Amino acid sequence: MSRSGIFVVFYFILYLLVQVMLFKQLVLFNTAFCFVYVVFILMLPIETNPLILMGIAFLLGISIDIFYDSLGLHAMSLVLVAYVRNYLLATITPQGGYDAGEGPTLASNGLQWFLVYSIPLVFIHHFVLFFTEAGGFGVFWFTMLKVITSLAFTMTVILFLQYFSFERRR
Repeated sequence: MSRSGIFVVFYFILYLLVQVMLFKQLVLFNTAFCFVYVVFILMLPIETNPLILMGIAFLLGISIDIFYDSLGLHAMSLVLVAYVRNYLLATITPQGGYDAGEGPTLASNGLQWFLVYSIPLVFIHHFVLFFTEAGGFGVFWFTMLKVITSLAFTMTVILFLQYFSFERRR
């Protein structure tokens, strides 16, 4: 296994444990949930094969589902994020293109680009997760409240992690 593969496995386990041990218990006002594990899929290198990306997303999602007892909800929504990710990256490609081997991080592309990249993907994840959990659009406004507040909570934590990450672009 290459050095980058070892880092991927390490971060996979780290995000899984942090989500299950810390953020599962952290709920604000019974409407805002933080699903920080989504950032693992968002930060994988841009040239990652889409099938491998969706396979990793499924493994992470089903691992979260085991601890949340949610019967595949997290796996389904995370695989959808992994599927949509490459299309979004293709539409927001910077003028000079992406650097080889680099992930789509805040440090490498700037705040505006990072927000345009991450907010739609996190919104898709939360929207699919909460509306599938609700079983449809019967409680639309309460579910939308959960989606929006969870999006704000998750994005705040993601931005915090990005600003205080150990990777600093020089």
